[in-house]
This record gives sequence, structure tokens and C-alpha cells, in this order.
Amino acid sequence: MAGMVLLVCCSWAVLLCLSVQAYENIALHQPAWQSSTWRSDTDYYGADRAVDGLYTDLSMLSGGQCAASDWGQTKAEWRVDLGGVRSIHHIVIQYMTDNDVWDENNRNTGYFLGFSVYISNTTNKDDGVLCFRDTNYTRATIPNSVNISCPYHGRYVIYYNNRTHPPYPEGYSVYAWSDLCEVEVYECPQNCQDGYCDIVEGTCFQCAHRYIGPRCQGRCPFSRMIITLTAVNGNLMTQYI
Repeated sequence: MAGMVLLVCCSWAVLLCLSVQAYENIALHQPAWQSSTWRSDTDYYGADRAVDGLYTDLSMLSGGQCAASDWGQTKAEWRVDLGGVRSIHHIVIQYMTDNDVWDENNRNTGYFLGFSVYISNTTNKDDGVLCFRDTNYTRATIPNSVNISCPYHGRYVIYYNNRTHPPYPEGYSVYAWSDLCEVEVYECPQNCQDGYCDIVEGTCFQCAHRYIGPRCQGRCPFSRMIITLTAVNGNLMTQYI
């Protein structure tokens, strides 16, 4: 018995394929935790503020959109639980600014100097992989937001900073803080089949139904059709899927 498989996707209509979002923020509204929380009688600064999707007001006092650690800490840790091991591509962190210009005169810049980001399959950062550790930024050069390439698989994304070994480099705050307004974690393109992709290049191994392209960003306006032609006893049998 001989046979062959012919794949037809979109046929002549390929030029009509639609564009879709390449990456998905998988941290949005996921459970979050931080080692300490700033206490206030009127406002809430819990860890989940950093994954609520809101960061139009970056003020601590009036915004209500940022997580904040407590004062006087030598270590500050924040993490988000992605709910399972995911194929992470990159992470975007938006710091608290108090809605002031982000430059060396903004007091918040010194809080974030020396920070690290880990990916782990447990809640212990030391069980995981170090994605990034700041050793070069100054109060004048630290970006906001910061985009970190982190091509690893893991369940927890952990932000960490410490002030445990003085003296500190110039510009560093005396205490450790994790005043984060948003942490976005992006994984492989959402239309990769079964969620698998090359986490370095961001390209899909295969596309989900009706999607095409290296990152499966093109969508066919018509259903994909697989034609299977099989010769049985000299007769051709055709199957459409």
C-alpha cells in the first residue's frame, strides 16, 4: 500500500492572513508574594498589585497600582507563580516612579540598583536560574521599564535585591526595596502548537490550527485542509480534515 499526504493551508487566500499578538503576558492576575509589605491605613500595596495589568499611575501615595515592600529591610523579594512550568521568553519590569521624571534625581532609582531576576521551579530562587543581575547600572542609566531576555523554562519568576554587604556602590539606597508597579512575563507565541517554541529565537516548532508563519502570527481566514491520498487496491481514497 502506497500513500502520500498533501497539506493545503489557506490556498490562494494566504495574502488575506491576519496579524495576531506574538507574545502573551502569562503573569497577569497570577498569584504573587513578597517578603514584606508597606503598611498603610488607607492604601494597599500587596504583591498582586504588580500583576494587575495597571500601571498608568506610578505613584506610591495616590496610585494604588503598585506593590511596595516595607521600610528598613535588608532583603526584598517578590515572586509570581505562573501556575506551572512555562516556556519563558522575556520579562518586563515597570518600577515605581512617584510620577516624577525618571533620572538620577528620582529617589526611586537607587532602590532598584543591584537587583536580580531568577526563574525557578520552586519558591526558592537558589533552586533556579539567574536570568539577570545588575552590576553596571547607575541612578542615571537604569532604565524604566527594563526588558530582560530570559529564555528558560520555569514556574516562578523571582525579583530579588539586598543591602547586606556594605559599603554599597555610589547611588545605592541604604535599604532594599521591591516597589514594583508591573511585572510582565512573556512566553512563546500563543499560537505555537501545544505551547512549544525555540525560547531563544521565539519561533514555533509547529503552529496551532489555522495559524502559519515562524511565530504563527498569520491566521488563515479559511479552515486548514489536510488531504490524505492513499492507494488501496489500486483505488485512491481521500480524507479531509
